[in-house]
Amino acid sequence: MQSFLLNGLKRFATLTSGLGGQKKLFTLIYHRVLDQPDFMRPGEVDKKAFAWQMQLLADYFNVLPLDEALGRLQDGTLPSRAVAITFDDGYADNLYNAVPILKQHGLNATFFIASGYLDGGRMWNDTIVEAVRLMPQTALDLGGIGLGTFAIATPAQKAAAASAVLKKLKHLEPSRRLAYAQFIGGQVAQLPNDLMLTSSQLIELHGHGMEIGGHTVTHPILAKLDGEAAREEVCGNKKSLEQLLDAPLRYFAYPNGKLGEDYLLEHRDMVKQSQYLAAFSTHAGVAGQCGDLWQLPRFTPWDQNPVKFMFRMASMY
Repeated sequence: MQSFLLNGLKRFATLTSGLGGQKKLFTLIYHRVLDQPDFMRPGEVDKKAFAWQMQLLADYFNVLPLDEALGRLQDGTLPSRAVAITFDDGYADNLYNAVPILKQHGLNATFFIASGYLDGGRMWNDTIVEAVRLMPQTALDLGGIGLGTFAIATPAQKAAAASAVLKKLKHLEPSRRLAYAQFIGGQVAQLPNDLMLTSSQLIELHGHGMEIGGHTVTHPILAKLDGEAAREEVCGNKKSLEQLLDAPLRYFAYPNGKLGEDYLLEHRDMVKQSQYLAAFSTHAGVAGQCGDLWQLPRFTPWDQNPVKFMFRMASMY
């Protein structure tokens, strides 16, 4: 029955991807591929889930390297059910968990790297998540910094508390956001410093034939920065990664990625001026031939079983 449904959804995606006289590109966003499910990171896939998702993509879709996908999108030769795979931020498990599964299925992905976190760095949100995970107390009192008090006696409460704090801090000015994260992180003895790729691991990842793209230096909300600071985030990231990899960066992903909230049209123009060939937002949708190459849509797959996963992808076309 499941095979019958999957084949039906494949036919549906084939038909709908050509409506309007043009084929469309579906670009997936991932961040991490965990060893196993993690109550603190319910939105992230683990190896088992990522493996069946990649199997479905290999069996039912046309997964293309990003350069080929965008080239064929522009010249009108994109196949039906075209998909590109992307990862954001630069987590170490991208290399040791995601890449082997991708290669097992003959798939390619693009990895957008926030260069400031290579070699032992830790993103502000990970500081909060890992700190709350390790806290032994039953309540997290952040009233002194205006964030309230949260129950953290159970795994579910810890996950909810971390999510609530992240939501409150996400769009603050970067230095203020970092100060809050450091305050919360300072309440536990030791936080992990191996979540992100090292420089040598990034070189190894690139050596597997994976595309590397830009994602700013410190993953700020660009809309909160002045023009000079935003330009340094975009250009400094590109320069440092190109030097490290001895290869040009061709594609960029906006941190968080919502126009108006996270980046502005001036940042799109900044990316174009930085010699990037295309850039990605996080607005859900599929890309058509007439879309803005510097604001391409992407989608995060979060369905927990193959039929729902396939239905959502097919319906997006």
